[in-house]
Amino acid sequence: MIKAVIVGYGNIGHFVLDALKASPDFEVAGVVRRDATNVPAELKDYKVTSDLSEVKADVAILCTPTRKVEEYAKQALALGMNTVDSFDIHTGIVDLRRSLDAAAKEHGRVAVISAGWDPGSDSVVRTLLEACAPKGITYTNFGPGMSMGHTVAVKAIEGVKAALSMTIPLGTVLTIPATGSEMNNGAVISRRETHEKYPFYADYPVFSILDPTVTFSLPDFQIACGLADTFVHVMEQYMTKSNESYLMDRWSESFLRTLVQIAPLIKENKQDYHLMSEFMMSATMALNGFIAMGVSQDWATHMIGHELTALHGMTHGQTLAIVFPGTLRTLADKKRDKILQYGERIWGVTSGVPSARIALTIDKTEEFFKSLGLKTRLGEAGIGDDTIEEIARRFDERGAAFGEDGDVTGEVARRILQNCK
Repeated sequence: MIKAVIVGYGNIGHFVLDALKASPDFEVAGVVRRDATNVPAELKDYKVTSDLSEVKADVAILCTPTRKVEEYAKQALALGMNTVDSFDIHTGIVDLRRSLDAAAKEHGRVAVISAGWDPGSDSVVRTLLEACAPKGITYTNFGPGMSMGHTVAVKAIEGVKAALSMTIPLGTVLTIPATGSEMNNGAVISRRETHEKYPFYADYPVFSILDPTVTFSLPDFQIACGLADTFVHVMEQYMTKSNESYLMDRWSESFLRTLVQIAPLIKENKQDYHLMSEFMMSATMALNGFIAMGVSQDWATHMIGHELTALHGMTHGQTLAIVFPGTLRTLADKKRDKILQYGERIWGVTSGVPSARIALTIDKTEEFFKSLGLKTRLGEAGIGDDTIEEIARRFDERGAAFGEDGDVTGEVARRILQNCK
C-alpha cells in the first residue's frame, strides 16, 4: 500500500482525494493545508495538519499554488518522500527540473514535475490541433485575459477571500523604440522602497501603432539607450550556442548590422523618417520571438542590468552598455565560437589568432556603445564593489541561474561585474 499525503486542498486537492480513494493500492496518509482547523466533512477521517513533517508518507502530491511547488517539494524530499506536482509556469519548468533533480538525488527520492493536464497532455493536444487548424482560438475555457495562476496566487494571500485575475485588453502607441513591448507580452516593474526590479509577462497587445515621427523629439540619450537595448536584445538570443540555427543567426546578424549602420546616421539626424522607421522596426523585431525560434537564450546581462537600475536608478539601456562587454569578457571561453562568428560577420574581424580576434571583437562592441554616447564601465557611473557584492548576494538569495546553460549564478555575476570596472 502506497501512503500519499495531499499538500494543499483547493480544487486540485479535492480531486486528488477522490482519485486516491478510488485507487486500491493507495492510502491517504493525511492532508496538509494552511488552516488545519478548517476540516470539511470529507476530511474528518484523515489527519489534517499545517506541518508536513507530522505526516509519514511515501509520496507527497503537491496541490499548492504553482509558485509554492518548489518550496514544498524540497521540504518533502528532505523528509524522505517522493513528490508529484503540476507546476505550470512553462518558462520555469527547466529551472524547476534542475532544482528538484538535485534535491531528489541528494535524498535518494524521485520528483515528478509538471504532471497532469497543462503543461502535459494539454500542450500536446493543443499543438496537434493547431497543426491541423492553424487559424482559430486556442485559449482555454478561462477565456482570453483571465489567469487561473494569478487568481490562485492572489487567493493564497492571507486575508483574501476571493479573487479573479484578468488582463484588460490593451493597445499600444509606440513612442520610444527599445523594449519591443508593441509586439511581445513582457514588461518590468520596479519597487523603489526595496530597490527591486522584476520582469513579468501578461497578454500581447491587441493592436500597436508605430509612427516614426513621434520619435523625432526624443532626447539623444534616450535614443542611444534604445539602440543599446535593441542591440543587446538581439545578442541575448544570438550570443549563445553555435550552429543551433543558421537561419536565426543570419536574421539576428541582419538586425545587428542594421543597427551598426544606422546608429551614426541617427546621431547626425534623428528626424530622418527612413532612419527612425528602420530603428523602430529593428526594436520591434528584436524581441517579438522572430529570432528566438529553436535557439538557446541567455538574458544574464539583462538580469544584472535590472539590478543596476533597481539599486542606482540607471536607465536600462545604459546598464546594458556597461554589463554586456563584461559578460563577453567573462564568458569568452564558453562563447568562443559564437564570438568569433559575430566578430567576423558584424565587425569584419578575420585575422589573427582566436584569442586576439575575440579581444578585438569585444573592444569593437564596447566602442560601438561608446559611439552612442554611453558609459561602458562601472567606474564611469560611480559604482563600486559594494554594488557588485549586493548583486551577487541577491542572485544567490534568489537561486538565480541565468545564461543559456543556467550557470550564471551569483559568483559568475560577480565576475562579470568585476570585468565591467
